[in-house]
Amino acid sequence: MSGARERNAMFDPVGREKNRTEDGVLYLVATPIGNLLDLSGRAIKVLSEVSFIAAEDTRNTAKLLSYIGVSKPMVSYYQHNRTERGEEICKRLLAGESCALVTDAGTPAISDPGEDLVRLCAEKNIKVTFIPGACAAVAALALSGLFTGRFAFEGFISGARSERKERLAELSTEKRTLIFYEAPHHLISTLNDLYKFFGDRKITLCRELTKLNEEVIRTTICEAIEYYNNNIPRGEYVLVVEGKKEEENFWFSLTPVQHVEFYMKNGMQKNDAIKAAAKDRGVHKSEIYKEFL
Repeated sequence: MSGARERNAMFDPVGREKNRTEDGVLYLVATPIGNLLDLSGRAIKVLSEVSFIAAEDTRNTAKLLSYIGVSKPMVSYYQHNRTERGEEICKRLLAGESCALVTDAGTPAISDPGEDLVRLCAEKNIKVTFIPGACAAVAALALSGLFTGRFAFEGFISGARSERKERLAELSTEKRTLIFYEAPHHLISTLNDLYKFFGDRKITLCRELTKLNEEVIRTTICEAIEYYNNNIPRGEYVLVVEGKKEEENFWFSLTPVQHVEFYMKNGMQKNDAIKAAAKDRGVHKSEIYKEFL
């Protein structure tokens, strides 16, 4: 193929989409996280051609469909009906219908009950394909100014105190950049917890991404706490936190027993705390266990 023809094939806006959507296929369609202009032409095509749409909130999706001039049957699919509704959707797909799965904003199946539907389709040998688009976590990571080569997406931290402490204690030694989602009314308490377990690291707070009031604050955890103690958090947040640096090994000055006790005080069970301390120190857990006894 000549260079010009090859480039045209690569950037053909229609390409294999000249054919209509396939029957019996679940399409994961990413939707805008704020700016409606971010909806791709391919996403519009799929939404206009599938048999029906499974939406996290049909009212929100109805507004999006109205914006692009599409009218399509919808069913709700969300956290509390995902088991029953998932079976219903698969039954229709096996009967030859096609479905677009959308979330309120961003990429379905990422920190979203859509992952259960994808798993169910895989079990039933139903084809699933992806229509790329916006993802708040990736957008915030790109904007953060922090290391992007290796990162871990954590979504929303559990609200249960014991689970929250245990998870943050485990993540305190994570060297990859960490990404969290947080609601405005939990932001200050989450920042305080991050400081308690991580210390004063660099953090980027992204608010209302792609919207008119988009805000990106690159600061430290301590400075963020001070700022939001004087400014009311508004809008949904993505927090991008610097990973642990080598020199941040808090346990260097602790005995093995104190090391285990640190994790236990922060919510871990004894055996998990022993494993975590052994991993930190690069030794077998039996060595820590002997010290602890």
